[in-house]
Amino acid sequence: KSVMLIRRANDFGLMPTISIKIKEEQRLDHLAFEHLRDSELWWVLAALSGIGWGLQVPPGTIIKIPIDINSIKAIVG
Repeated sequence: KSVMLIRRANDFGLMPTISIKIKEEQRLDHLAFEHLRDSELWWVLAALSGIGWGLQVPPGTIIKIPIDINSIKAIVG
């Protein structure tokens, strides 16, 4: 349910994001920690980016990252 809410919020522009291109050996949990200060929010990056559920994605993959962690909390609680 949370994934659906995040994807819908993204579709309607309710969750401001930045986009980055994955570099060699970057992982979603590391990016979540770097940008959101919580590595357990890796699934938010996966949901926003429309990718599967692996922590590692191929280099060159575009990942969307929420600008503000409060936008996540407002949507999924």
